Amino acid sequence: MTTFPGMNTRTSISEIFRFWLPLQTTWLMMAIEGPLLTAIIARLVEPKLNLAAYGVAYALAIMVEAPVIMMMSASTALADSAENFRRLRNFTWVLNVGITVGMMALLFSPAWDLVIHQWMQLDPEVASLTHTSLIILLPWPAAIGFRRFYQGLLIRTGNTRKVAWGTGIRLTGMMITAFGLMKFTNLHGAWIGASALTTGVLVEAAASRIMASASISEILASEDKTTLSYGEITRFYYPLALTSTISLMVHPMVTFFLGQSRNSLESLAVLPVINALVFVFRTPGLSFQEAAITMLARSKDNLATVKLFAVYLGGAAAVGLGLIALTPLAGVWFQRISGLSTELAIFAQLPVRILVIMPALSVTLSMQRSLLVHRRTTGPVTWASALEVTGILLTLVVTLKMGNWIGATAAATAFMVGRGMGILWLWKTPRLFKQGVSPKSSPNHQR
Repeated sequence: MTTFPGMNTRTSISEIFRFWLPLQTTWLMMAIEGPLLTAIIARLVEPKLNLAAYGVAYALAIMVEAPVIMMMSASTALADSAENFRRLRNFTWVLNVGITVGMMALLFSPAWDLVIHQWMQLDPEVASLTHTSLIILLPWPAAIGFRRFYQGLLIRTGNTRKVAWGTGIRLTGMMITAFGLMKFTNLHGAWIGASALTTGVLVEAAASRIMASASISEILASEDKTTLSYGEITRFYYPLALTSTISLMVHPMVTFFLGQSRNSLESLAVLPVINALVFVFRTPGLSFQEAAITMLARSKDNLATVKLFAVYLGGAAAVGLGLIALTPLAGVWFQRISGLSTELAIFAQLPVRILVIMPALSVTLSMQRSLLVHRRTTGPVTWASALEVTGILLTLVVTLKMGNWIGATAAATAFMVGRGMGILWLWKTPRLFKQGVSPKSSPNHQR
């Protein structure tokens, strides 16, 4: 049942909030699954080897998954008629098959030896655990693409609560699998983690398909719109897929630089803790994008309201992080909650203060992307991501290679500079929509 008014109806701030809140809950639930699984693996036999193998397997699976991450935005924006729904569904299946074949090629060809043994130079035992973990994760990327496609349909028809329910089902399936295997089997921790992830996402994908049945019926019954060709869908989507792939380059690149920086060990130790804290306050921006796309599609009069909501959301998220980063609560968070030593907790405070407005920048970027996705002009999104990565790289070179900065401080500065450069590149976006936000008739309009 659609929760919000139909097309051509202006939406209020409170309605956007109610629409957005389940999506935010979804992102928060996803944010805790990683720490939960690593906590289980850390309590099993040979935790160091298994945590390392699980971390490598997860990172590689995420890289394979990258092309389907934006499928939720695509189905939210494009599935506006029966025929467009069918064509986008077919496109999703082709993409899912492609990434699965790509993952199999990595696992069962000489590419495995090249990547794992020659490039990464993993310990042989870790490499073996990683290989089996990735075999267990083989269905995972395609399941992600499948469920994100159907979640986009739920969002488009106003059923955001069902998206949150799906993620709750995913967490439940994941934890039942993890605890069950931990109690009743002698499997390696990395294999248990991989099994839990795969089970959770498969269950969520099935639940999303079932819950989307009413949304599909609504879309199939909608008036015919301009039918998109497969070429138009591809031209719309490939910049989004490239964007997520480029973005995944950031953390391996930053880790490489930190390993060669001043105070490298301390920097590598605190950066994941800092990122975890900042990520919690970035989730409002991450969950905002699909909500904004949907509200813009409902009525051209919603632009001002969506922008105002973005201002409130970005401000609240930045203030929330600031209340921790700029007050004595920083010590409480880093020492008592995160378990850092006093020395590392003090070491982490300057970098997190540098990142204090990152949540607001994340909302700003989501606002810009949603405008472009709604207009079906996705090319600038890729350029902005490439520029962000370039900004991070250049800042790391200047601060670490030339300035001899402390690694964590340089990384935080680089994240801010890169994000700022990406946002400035898209700053011209509002001028595209001065006369309204109606999308172009074809998704291949690129700038």
